[in-house]
Amino acid sequence: MAEDLKKMYRTVMEDHFPDSLRMTFGDQELIYQKRSWKFPDAGGEIIEKGLRYGENPGQEAALYELVGGNLILGGCRFIDPNNGLVSAIREEDMLQEGKHPGKTNLTDLDNGLNIMKYLMGKPAAAILKHNNPCGVAYGGTLAEAYRRANRADRIAAFGGCLVLNRPVDKETAVLIAENYLEVVGAPDYEEGALEILKGRANLRIIQLAKIDRLTEFLSRRFVDIKSLIDGGIIVQQSPLNKVKGAADLILAETTYKDKTYRIERPPTAREMEDLLFGWFVEQGVTSNSVLYVKDGCTVGIGTGEQDRVGVAEIAVYKAYQKYADALCFDRYGIPYKDLELAVEQGTRPKEEKDRIDAETAEAKAGLKGSAMVSDAFFPFRDGVDVGIRQGVTAVVQPGGSMRDWEVIGACNEAGVTMVLTGQRAFKH
Repeated sequence: MAEDLKKMYRTVMEDHFPDSLRMTFGDQELIYQKRSWKFPDAGGEIIEKGLRYGENPGQEAALYELVGGNLILGGCRFIDPNNGLVSAIREEDMLQEGKHPGKTNLTDLDNGLNIMKYLMGKPAAAILKHNNPCGVAYGGTLAEAYRRANRADRIAAFGGCLVLNRPVDKETAVLIAENYLEVVGAPDYEEGALEILKGRANLRIIQLAKIDRLTEFLSRRFVDIKSLIDGGIIVQQSPLNKVKGAADLILAETTYKDKTYRIERPPTAREMEDLLFGWFVEQGVTSNSVLYVKDGCTVGIGTGEQDRVGVAEIAVYKAYQKYADALCFDRYGIPYKDLELAVEQGTRPKEEKDRIDAETAEAKAGLKGSAMVSDAFFPFRDGVDVGIRQGVTAVVQPGGSMRDWEVIGACNEAGVTMVLTGQRAFKH
């Protein structure tokens, strides 16, 4: 049975989807071409395959690239043909096929680019898993950006998809090769870097040659299609983030019962950088979500919850777990969970775990001085109070709650600044 399960994940499925797809919107027609790739099999024979499989083995899937037609609806011009990124990946872009890409590999890569399009000004790294970021960070160099993003959540990064916005150099390649990743996508690979990465035989190494045009996608929409279990579909415009810089953020203010409530302290320059960075990362996180970021790096990411105070608490919990794990790995070379088990079994002294726990608590898992990010308004002050107790100094959220006055009051009591985007960032 165990061997059958392993074989299941190694399987590349046939698919019965047609080579082309046409979609009509009134009198406008969009034409799509199925993407497949030609590679030699184990015997050297050239075979042509599309996606490895869908979200799970046993689910056929196909990738289609828009190749014809320009859609204009309500004065909005959507993505034109010949602008493909992930859907346009060719054989020559797959510098190493690895285990052949499946749906989740490409959707993680796509969401990484969705985040990275806001972060092109500095070396940056984003590691994703199950279409959510594990860790995202800026760095003075690409190697530093990767190290910080990986350290932010070393546990979840295992088997993840890494997206980088600068050519991979040898220093970065060495760091990447130390870990197990499924996918690496970058604009290029400098001399010697590719050979290092190919030491990971199953790693899918992808060159994203058009990443230099990524900022063009900041102002472009695509047609977002959701299929329902009864065969129906919901079609919507993709969102556009109107926040591009500090001038687009508004110091929180509201009126309640004829009284005006406003934030007393504006953000410092450092806080503003983190507020913008956090809001940009938020665009790629499944809702309901709350993030904590500090110095251009994620500290805790809470995703996909049903209540806002709960997800704020989950993000704190994750920050503590990941911080303790990073300390433990730096000091003892083992994961924190392994240390916990060793202490329980009596093979390592309890003092080692106690020191890690004490240092994590003292630093509040790196949350002191961080910025708190929420993709929708706080319906009550309890959500923002979660971050305030951990020492956050700045908050960014859309605003618009009937209790904005209460949330502003909570921030002013703690000396915390808060800005509003005026725009929700739900992603489902």
